[in-house]
Amino acid sequence: MYDWANSAFATTMMAAVLPIFYSEVAASTLADAQQATSYWGITQSIAMLLVAVLTPILGAVADYSGRKTIFLRLFAYIGVAASIGFVFVGNGDYVLASLLFIAGTIGYSGGNAFYDAMLNDVAPPGERDYVSSRGYAYGYIGGGLLLVVNLLMIQKPAWFGLPEGLAGTYISFASVAVWWFVFSLPLFRAMKDKAIARGHTAWQYIWIGFSRLAATFRRIRNYPELLKYLLAYWCFNDGINTIITMATIYGKEIGLGTTHLIAALVITQFIGIPFTLLFGKIAVRLGSKPSLYISLGIYVLVVLFGYFMTETWQFYALAVVVGMVQGGSQAIARSIYSRLVPTDRTSEFYGFLSVSSKFSAIAGPFVFSVVGALTGSSRLGILALLVFFVAGIALLVKVNLAKGAAEAAAAGS
Repeated sequence: MYDWANSAFATTMMAAVLPIFYSEVAASTLADAQQATSYWGITQSIAMLLVAVLTPILGAVADYSGRKTIFLRLFAYIGVAASIGFVFVGNGDYVLASLLFIAGTIGYSGGNAFYDAMLNDVAPPGERDYVSSRGYAYGYIGGGLLLVVNLLMIQKPAWFGLPEGLAGTYISFASVAVWWFVFSLPLFRAMKDKAIARGHTAWQYIWIGFSRLAATFRRIRNYPELLKYLLAYWCFNDGINTIITMATIYGKEIGLGTTHLIAALVITQFIGIPFTLLFGKIAVRLGSKPSLYISLGIYVLVVLFGYFMTETWQFYALAVVVGMVQGGSQAIARSIYSRLVPTDRTSEFYGFLSVSSKFSAIAGPFVFSVVGALTGSSRLGILALLVFFVAGIALLVKVNLAKGAAEAAAAGS
C-alpha cells in the first residue's frame, strides 16, 4: 500500500502534471521552452544531490536504533507538505516551484531508502522478485488511478464544478498530498519497529550514522559482486530515472499537446500493471538477470526512437513500450540488490544504494540539460542516455549473483 500511496507523487508530480505546469506557468517568464527544460533538469540534479547526502546517514542510524518506520514516516510527511505547497505557485514562480520539488523529491526518494529496506523483513529470498514486482504493480494502480482523476479535473473541470484555468491543476497537487498521507497509514499502523535500547543521545546517533557510513564505504569492497552490481545499477537506473522525469517536458518542448502527453502517461501506468507482474514471473522462470537484460535492451530502443520522435502517435507508442518494462526493470533491480546485501545491515546498505544512485542520478538530467543548452535542442540530450544503458548492460554481464548471495549470507551469519 505504500507503493500505492507514494506513486501519486511519481505520476502526477514527477512525470505528468508538474513538468507541464513548470514549463507553462512557473517558468513562463523564462526566455523559451528549452530554457525551462534545462532548469527542470538542473532542479532534478540538485534534488538528487541533497537526497544523496541525507539518506545514508539516516539509514545507518535506522539500523543502529531499529527505527526504519519512524524515518520513513518523517520523509513521507516532508513529501506530503511539499505537494501541498504547490497550490501557492503562480506565474513566474519557478524558483519556488524548484524548491518545493526538491523538498518533495527528498521526501519521496529519502523515504524509499527505508521502505525498500523493509523488503528483507517481509519476504524470504525466494519470494522477493515477485513480492517486489507486486509492490510496483500496486504503485502503478494507485498512481494511475489518481492520475486519471487529475487528468479529468484538468481537462474537464466543469465535470467537477471547477472553473476553467488552473483550479484543476492546483487541486491535483493537493490530491497527491492527501493520497500519499491516507494510503501510507496501513504501513505505519502495521509495521512496528523493533527499537534497540542503546541509551544514546540524538547527536550520538548522528555521529554513529556518519561512522557507520564511513565503515560502509570501507566494507563495500568485501562484497565484490555487490560492488560490480552497484556500478551497473548506477548506470542503467540513471537512464531509467532520467526518462521518467524528463519525458513530459521534452514532449512539451517538441510541440506535443498537454492532453496527449498526460494521456500517454496514464497509458504507461496501466500497461505497467500486468507487465510488472509478468516480469516477476519471468524472473522466476528465466532468472533475474535475463529478465533485466530484456527490459534494458528495450530501453535502448526507446532512446533511439525518442530521438527521432516528431508525432503524437509516436509518443503514445513509446508510452506503451515504457509501460511494458519500467516497473519490471526497477522491481527486479530492487530484488537483486536485496539478495546481495548482508541481512543485518539492510537499512545501512539501502542507504548506501540511495546515496550512490542519487549521486549517479545527478548525471542523467545534468547531461540532458547541458547537451540541450549547448545545442539548442534536447534531442541530442535524449540520445546521450544511450551511454547509461549500454554501460549498465555491459557491467551487469560481469555480476555473479550466486556468488554475491553467498558473500552476503556469510557476512550476515
